Amino acid sequence: MSILAVKIFRNSDRMANIKTRSAASANGSKAKSTASSQKKKYTREQLDYWYEMMLRIRRLEEKAGQLYGQQKIRGFCHLYIGQEAVACGMETALRKDDAVITAYRDHGNALARGMSSRSVMAELYGKVTGCSAGMGGSMHMFSAEHHFYGGHGLVGQQIPLGAGLAFAFKYENTDRVAVSMFGDGAARQGALHEAFNLAMMWKLPVIFLCENNFYAMGTSVERSSNVTDIYKLGLAYDMPSRQVNGMDVFEMHEAISEAAAHCRSGKGPIFLEVLTYRYKGHSMSDPAKYRTKEELNAYKDQDPIIVLKKYLLENKYYTEAQLDAVEEKIMAEVQDCVEFAEQSPYPDPSQLYDLVYAEKDYPFVTEV
Repeated sequence: MSILAVKIFRNSDRMANIKTRSAASANGSKAKSTASSQKKKYTREQLDYWYEMMLRIRRLEEKAGQLYGQQKIRGFCHLYIGQEAVACGMETALRKDDAVITAYRDHGNALARGMSSRSVMAELYGKVTGCSAGMGGSMHMFSAEHHFYGGHGLVGQQIPLGAGLAFAFKYENTDRVAVSMFGDGAARQGALHEAFNLAMMWKLPVIFLCENNFYAMGTSVERSSNVTDIYKLGLAYDMPSRQVNGMDVFEMHEAISEAAAHCRSGKGPIFLEVLTYRYKGHSMSDPAKYRTKEELNAYKDQDPIIVLKKYLLENKYYTEAQLDAVEEKIMAEVQDCVEFAEQSPYPDPSQLYDLVYAEKDYPFVTEV
């Protein structure tokens, strides 16, 4: 079989899977991702949070993309557009004192954890008012106050760190849970297997969460892994593992609720492969030519914000006018955080070593 034939086969297979998931998530209705009877149990507060936060993440990320094109944001920049339901559904299922650690597509998680739009945008600008004092940038959002521990630039490095957070929680005899997030590309890192093994041996309270958006940095899972159902990697360690529809905020909330309860009960780790999709390239420099427009549009039909909006309107939680008011509120917030970042100063060069060494008078730092 030629290389071209293989590519055509794999693309058609992917489209078949998309159609299958779309049909399953619709549950007999084009406008709904799950049956209304299953969604009635959610509180108004949860529904309000999901819609407003997903919209906040989407609009801030869209603005970040524009600002990157204007060269006001520099360096690498990885947008979370399309994956908002993962962070937001997860957040309502966790406690505020639980810990989250992720890779470098981290703006959405930072906002979902409760960090302000101002602190995130200022960090994107590299300003001193940013959450990492302007020294981290896009890939290194961080807030100990909100128990969000990055934002990590090396592929897969955060996976064992998440297990380490869970080890600390168990050592301190608390019932806190750590969520160690990573992408499908990081699932091929050796550190994952080391972390999985130790987490199971020591029954650590950690949720390993793979955000599988299918393309890593631009190479599909089918072309880079013999195991295409990534959740099955956990089965080698007898770790409870399953797939979750990450385009459905309701399903995300339920999956994390169950996983967190499992970890808090002392049963050890759990592995969730969350099937999601990024509407933009891997980073701002990626034209994403490795996928078809038809595939992209099929996933845009499952846009988690649009699906939730339909649900809110059909079940009369909101009117169109009320949703328009939410949109206006978010747009004003985004404009405010841009102005805040624009007006904030850059870090002083004298601060260069301030956040490198814990010892303030570290003797081996010399000026050249």
